[in-house]
Amino acid sequence: MQAIALTIAGSDSSGGAGIQADLKCFSALGVYGASVITAITAQNTRGVEAIEAVSPGMIAAQIDAVFDDLNICAIKIGMVGGVDAIMTVAARLRRRLAERPVPVVLDPVMIAKSGDVLLPHDAVAALRTQLLPLTTLLTPNLPEAGNLLGREVARSVDETRHQGGALLVLGPRNVLMKGGHAEGEICTDLLLGEVEEAFSAPRIRTKNTHGTGCSLSSAIAAGLAEGMSVPEATRRAHDWLHNAILAAENFHIGSGHGPVHHFHAMWSQR
Repeated sequence: MQAIALTIAGSDSSGGAGIQADLKCFSALGVYGASVITAITAQNTRGVEAIEAVSPGMIAAQIDAVFDDLNICAIKIGMVGGVDAIMTVAARLRRRLAERPVPVVLDPVMIAKSGDVLLPHDAVAALRTQLLPLTTLLTPNLPEAGNLLGREVARSVDETRHQGGALLVLGPRNVLMKGGHAEGEICTDLLLGEVEEAFSAPRIRTKNTHGTGCSLSSAIAAGLAEGMSVPEATRRAHDWLHNAILAAENFHIGSGHGPVHHFHAMWSQR
């Protein structure tokens, strides 16, 4: 049976992040992708120029349409926009997951690579209380983890582990503390929860990192849709994304923060 993953996220008109990156990621890893759009952004590799929220009624209708017909095997949640969207997604997913549980990966998107705010301050509490308890794996970067907890950004491995533990108390079964914002030549993501495991790789000095968070969480969701465990899916996704960032050096898109190369294993290098 074909594995199907659903992404619930915002649209990125430049194609490097959001819904577009998620669907590319699913396809690159052999998983069929469905989508629920929560917001539309006008953006490119230089920044976000405008954001327009999709109505809660339309978000609910998209979720119902997908679940009423497709055999969803995993869900990835990215940019949700605001409080109304969060409440709608949470209510619909609580009902659907009660009928048939599937793994949920939540990437708590708050700020774009360009620095533009994607989640209003008043929506952080709603994200924390409504969506974290539904989550199989939470994938915050260090600033997002600090924001969710109302703390300063973790500056050490011990602080990272401690904040990850504090996030687990809020409801997710597992937390992947992404280390891309930390210092040092080695980038380490720390998985906490059902098991503890570190995933490390040499830091790649490149400006082509647009959509890395979206792509990592989607790659993990793709693995979960195929029946992998959280550590297995995270391990494969970590390696896949590292190679996608490496390949992006020969993938010239836009004049700002270019995207990773989702199809690096499938396209000939140009």
